[in-house]
Amino acid sequence: MRQLPLARRGERLSVLCLGAHSDDIEIGAGGTILRLIADGVLLDVHWCVLSAAGVRAQEAKNSALAFLDGAASHRVELAEFEDSYFPSQSREIKQWLNAVRERFTPDVIFTHARDDAHQDHREVNHLTTNVFRNHLVLEYEIPKWDGDLMQHNTYMPLTAKVMDRKTDLLLEHFGTQRSKDWFDELTFKGLARLRGMECRAEDRFAEAFTNRKLALTIG
Repeated sequence: MRQLPLARRGERLSVLCLGAHSDDIEIGAGGTILRLIADGVLLDVHWCVLSAAGVRAQEAKNSALAFLDGAASHRVELAEFEDSYFPSQSREIKQWLNAVRERFTPDVIFTHARDDAHQDHREVNHLTTNVFRNHLVLEYEIPKWDGDLMQHNTYMPLTAKVMDRKTDLLLEHFGTQRSKDWFDELTFKGLARLRGMECRAEDRFAEAFTNRKLALTIG
């Protein structure tokens, strides 16, 4: 398996994180963000949650700030699009993302997977790839009852310390989700262990992503 550095220690990396709901970014790419910060990459992060209101908004903000502790700079932006009805709000969400594009030029974007079973997640993916056409886009996964996990082609190995930190922060900040039978340490670490096996991660854990398009260069 070919290994390519996303960024090196001391280098700046601008990252746009897009999540439909309050805990999506943390579940799908939170370990990667934590590892980049722990490894000394200077992250400039624009963290956007498209459906966050009431208690969920406060959870989203507090969690984002915890995951981004140590980043070089960060901005957390919350919207209040109606949960479960993103396809019918496509025009408004696209306008919102266009405005984000005007304010921030990322090196890499983390967003939902194209074939995710949740309609909100799919809509965010479709609009991300439409609005941000010339960017490196990495699609993350969210485990759920629908059983829509898929084969991926890109991995970020995680240390056991980073994996523990990711799990602890998820359980700490999302009290509204702890009643769900899948929202627990076994789910998060079990999936990360499987992805770690797939990429032969030294510390056994990894997050997995799909990249749809790369242009190769020489020199």
